Amino acid sequence: MRGVTLDCSDPGVLARFYQELTGMPIAFSTAEFVALTGDGCDLGFQQVEEYRAPSWPGQDVPQQSHLDFRVEDLDAAEALALGLGAVKPDHQPGGERWRVLLDPAGHPFCLSSG
Repeated sequence: MRGVTLDCSDPGVLARFYQELTGMPIAFSTAEFVALTGDGCDLGFQQVEEYRAPSWPGQDVPQQSHLDFRVEDLDAAEALALGLGAVKPDHQPGGERWRVLLDPAGHPFCLSSG
């Protein structure tokens, strides 16, 4: 697989969030599309008119996909993500095994240890 692309209203803002979260460098950038490059898989962000954020955990606007990140220190990674603008919803189905957060565009993503 070459990469994954997320819909959003502002690709630059969302790319900066994930760049800071993952350390992946920007490989390509326009006003409508930004790509981060990594080891084997790129992460893209494309502008969509009238973008509506997923309503996780509800399904009024389905999430359709989400990203999972393996981290060494779950608490530190969560603090970093929150400091970058992520939101932690009340519903946390993973207990202490993983955490669900929402990125600045509302996409759910998971941080998991081990």
